[in-house]
Amino acid sequence: MNPKTIHTCKLTKEQAARLKALLEARSYKFGEVPYADFAAEIPSIKVVFYTSGKLVLQGKGTAEFVEFLLEPEILMEARQGYEHLLDPDLLLPRLGIDESGKGDFFGPLCIAGVYVNENIIKAWEGVGVKDSKSISSDRRIAEIADQIKSTPGCVYSVVPIGNEAYNRLYAKMRSVNTILAWGHARVIENLMGQSHRLKPMPVRAISDQFAREKSTVEKSLMAEGRKIELVQRHKAESDISVAAASILARDEFVKRLHQLGQRLGLELPKGASLQVDEVARKIVTTRGKEVLEVVSKMHFRTAFRALGLPEPAKFEWRKTPAKKNATFSENAIDTSNLLP
Repeated sequence: MNPKTIHTCKLTKEQAARLKALLEARSYKFGEVPYADFAAEIPSIKVVFYTSGKLVLQGKGTAEFVEFLLEPEILMEARQGYEHLLDPDLLLPRLGIDESGKGDFFGPLCIAGVYVNENIIKAWEGVGVKDSKSISSDRRIAEIADQIKSTPGCVYSVVPIGNEAYNRLYAKMRSVNTILAWGHARVIENLMGQSHRLKPMPVRAISDQFAREKSTVEKSLMAEGRKIELVQRHKAESDISVAAASILARDEFVKRLHQLGQRLGLELPKGASLQVDEVARKIVTTRGKEVLEVVSKMHFRTAFRALGLPEPAKFEWRKTPAKKNATFSENAIDTSNLLP
C-alpha cells in the first residue's frame, strides 16, 4: 500500500483560524479556490478549507502533515492511526537506529536504537516523536526522550563513544563511516541480546544509509545482528522507530556535551562554526592540546585551525573497487575500550 496522498476532515472555525495562522507562519503560498475560506500550498501538499467546514489535504506530504501538524497542533489528538496514514508495515515490530554528534566538533558520537511494536507506536500518537533535527528545543527533546523510555514494552540502547575513544578509533580507521558501522552493529546486538523483552520479535532493523555501500554496516554485524534483516535507506528518520532513536541519541549527546562544558567551565557550542572555532582556540590557548583532545573530534578542520596547523588538502572522493570476499574482521579493531 502506498502512503496516503489525500485526507479530509471537519474543522471548527477556531481550528481553521489556527491552521491558517500556522500556514502563514510557515510561508505557504495562498490562493483562491471556489467555495473555500482559504487555500494554501507548498510543493508537497495542497491545503483547502471549505466554507462547509471541510478540510481537504492532497499531495505526497499528506501523511507527514497529518502526523506532525494537523493532529498535534490543530486537532490536539491523534484521530488517525498510522495504519490509515502509512504503509501498514510500519506497525510491524522493528528496531530503529540513528546517531547524533557526527557533525559536531565538540562532544561524543552517540548511537541509539529503539524497539517498537504496534502498541508502542499507538502510545506515541500525539507525543511528537519525529526526527530530532526538526525539534529545535533541547528541553523538548529531553521530554520526549523520557516519554519514549517510559513507554511500556519499549526497549532501547544508547552507545556513546567519548571523544578520547573516538579520536583513537579515527586514528586507526581513518573513517567515520567505519566507526558508525560498528556503533550501529553494537546497538543492534545490544537490543537483540534482550530477546526476552522484545515481544513480538522484530522483523527488521532500520537505519539511515550513511555510507555509499550498504555492506559497510552489514559486514560489521555481530552474531545476534545477523539474525535480523537490516534495511538501510536515505531519510530513514521518516520511520517512527528511527525518529525515536534519533531523539534518544540527540538527548544523550546534548547531556554529555553539557557535562564536558561544565568540566571546563565553558559552554561548548554545537555543530561546526566560527563560534566553535573561537572556543577551540580558547581551549588550546588556556588549557592546551591535551584538553582539546578530550572534548573534540580531532580530525575536523577546526582542530587544525585551533592548533595553528595547515589544514589537510581537500580531495575529490573516488569510488574504488571493493575487495572480493572482504569481511569486517579484516579491519577489526580492539573495541574493549570504546565506551567512555
